[in-house]
Amino acid sequence: MFTGLIRTVILYILIIAGIRLMGKRQVGELEPSELVLSLIIADLASVPMQDFGIPLLTGVVPILTLLSLTMILSVLTMKSVRFRAVLCGRPSIIIRNGQMDQREMARNRLTVDELLEELRSKGYTDPSMVKYAILETNGQLSVLPYANQKPPTARQLKVAVEEGGLPLVVVSDGQVLSHNLRALGRDRAWLEKRLQERGCKSLEEVFLMLVDESDAIYLARRAV
Repeated sequence: MFTGLIRTVILYILIIAGIRLMGKRQVGELEPSELVLSLIIADLASVPMQDFGIPLLTGVVPILTLLSLTMILSVLTMKSVRFRAVLCGRPSIIIRNGQMDQREMARNRLTVDELLEELRSKGYTDPSMVKYAILETNGQLSVLPYANQKPPTARQLKVAVEEGGLPLVVVSDGQVLSHNLRALGRDRAWLEKRLQERGCKSLEEVFLMLVDESDAIYLARRAV
């Protein structure tokens, strides 16, 4: 039992390392090579986990080999545009100036129903509202509408808007995140004063507190 536990932990750590090497992506955003790698690694790890008669190295060595190959391919895709196009493919323009490119749809095996579903998920029910729709190499559809279909920006309306900056989590579930507090140039005394102003007697009362660079505060109390 203990041996099986150790083998499982080792293989689990290797799988996590492999996923981390592919970056912070969701499964639907993986490149084809990354998806294949994930499936192969999972299959290689499952056999030594289930069969204790198989040496652990039988699963570890192939996984390490694949991870090393992934690192090499990553460097090559960064250095060579041609190699990146061969390995990852190229984006395809599915809609151009409101017109669907049926040839590109057929080449990518994209049906009309699938295209319309993707457009609806982006808030567009009519393809004529879209100037460009691009099928990216990870399978996601990027939609670029006509200028008259975009909501106006503050710059276009000539309205001055105060820049708030990136909100950082200062308190999470009653715990102070000191590194975020320091990044904002604030200290514990400043935090306690802001909490007192909002009627919080202790950190335990705070579920979440966000602060941005302009000192705008969002505070959610812990549910009783």
